[in-house]
This record gives sequence, C-alpha cells and structure tokens, in this order.
Amino acid sequence: MAAREHNDIQIRDDEEGPGAIVSFPFDAAAVERFRRAFPRARWSEHLAAWRLPGTTAMRRAERWFARELPRAFAPADERGRDSFSFEPIVSPYLQAADEMIVRTPFSRTIVDELRAVPWAWWNGEDKAWQVPYRSVDELRRRWPAIEAAAQRSEPEARRQRREAARSAPDYEEAKATAAERRRRRYPVPATELPPPDRVLMSHEGPLVVLEVTGEIVPAETAARHYAWSSELFDVLVWALWRRPTHEELIRAWPARRPTTTNAFQRGWWQPTIQELRAARRAARSVERARETRKTSLPTND
Repeated sequence: MAAREHNDIQIRDDEEGPGAIVSFPFDAAAVERFRRAFPRARWSEHLAAWRLPGTTAMRRAERWFARELPRAFAPADERGRDSFSFEPIVSPYLQAADEMIVRTPFSRTIVDELRAVPWAWWNGEDKAWQVPYRSVDELRRRWPAIEAAAQRSEPEARRQRREAARSAPDYEEAKATAAERRRRRYPVPATELPPPDRVLMSHEGPLVVLEVTGEIVPAETAARHYAWSSELFDVLVWALWRRPTHEELIRAWPARRPTTTNAFQRGWWQPTIQELRAARRAARSVERARETRKTSLPTND
C-alpha cells in the first residue's frame, strides 16, 4: 500500500476502489479549504478520515498539501512564535528552533499528550517530537502533564519506584499478574465463544482470538487475575490471542449500538468507534516505534 505521512498528515490508497484516504489534524480553516479544493471528498466516520475518489486522488492530495499548508499556516506560525517569545515554555525537555523540539524519556502519557497536539509529529531520525508554533497554545496547556511524565520516566526516578515497589506488600501479586498477561490467554464462556480472526474488544484491550483451546480455566486463576469473570456462571475456557495490527483496526467495523452489560460480563464485545479510535492511535504509535528501532539498528556492510 502506498502512503505518505508527515506532520500527522496521512495519505494512502483506498483499497475499496480508485481513490485516496486522507487524514490530518482538525483545523476548521484547513477543512474548509480542503472541501473547496476537493468538492467530491466525503468524510468517513468509520475511517475517521476523508475519502477522495479518483485514480489521481493521491497525487492531487499530495500536491495540495505541499502547496497550500505552508502558505496557509504561515500567519498562525508567526503568531505562535510571538506568543512563545512573550511566554516561553522553559524546560530542559523543550528546545526552540524552526519548530518547538521536544525530547523526553519514553512515556506512554507523553506520547498520548503530544499526539493530541495538532500538527505535532514524531521525527524518527532525530528521535524527537516537533511541534509547529501554530500549536503553542495547546502544547502549553498540556505541558505540565508532559513534563511531569518526563520526570517520572527518568532512569533514576524509575529505579526509585522499582525499589519502592519491591518492598510493597502486593509486589508478588502484581508480579504474578504480569506473568499471567504475558501468556496471551484469555478466559471466555464455553457457551459464548468469540469469533476467531476478528478484531474484538475485551477487558485486556483490543485482541484477535487465534484459537479456543477448550482447556477449562481454573477457578482460582480466574478469580485471581480476571476479577471481571466473577459474575459469570458459565464454564470458562482458555482462548489464545494476539494484538490486532493498525491496518486490522482501520478495517474493523464498529458496533452500531453501545456495548451491553451482558457483553461486558462475558468478557468480549464488538468495539465501539471511540474504542477503535483509541486503539488505532496506540497501534500506530507502536508500529512507528518498531520501524524507528529497525532503522536505527546498525547494518553490517
């Protein structure tokens, strides 16, 4: 699949027919200009993106973004630069350059916060987030959470938490729960087995069931590690699972109705659009991190 990505703009082929799937952070003025340039574009709630028809759609979208966005955002970047000069974000984790550059230890909280900042993008070569000045107000609003998470993620802070955790009375229980999660098995009711090879939501997050082994789940294991199953009066059996890919999450159909109490109680259900969006963001971040690690590995010439 062909695709172009930069500054959180994504342009990729539409697998359902000639055309392109286009997504970019919400900006009312940008959306208005986009719709004027592409009157046949239609918003897809399922994809959380614009569907642009035509065999040349991808090329036309790339040209439009390359031509329009720098010119359109120049005044906003200038205002943001003035705002930053007047009220700078003073932090060892932020550097002011052509864009604001954020370098921190890894933290899921930081990733989530920065991905919520419009037009922020991960520069894999420099291993830093770059944020255009037009987004300074949103970055400033989220900065306390970002900086606090960065401080918690420093090696010394992590070491201190590990030492404190080892002395906590529930350390062994937490260790046993983590070991259970690594086994990639999940209890399901024997009379309501989940469909295989489909993206489902569960109390462990999104998953794809690989196989139902038929092995009965010990009551002690269920009670200890899967507290949600305590209200089930059915025999539980083990299902083996894996995490869905970003592409599978994009293609998954959301539920048309809110999840019922019975579905929560049985432990698996069809994901809602809100759950899918959160899962897609997380999966995309994980896959980008994998690609970054691959490209940063030394090669043997």
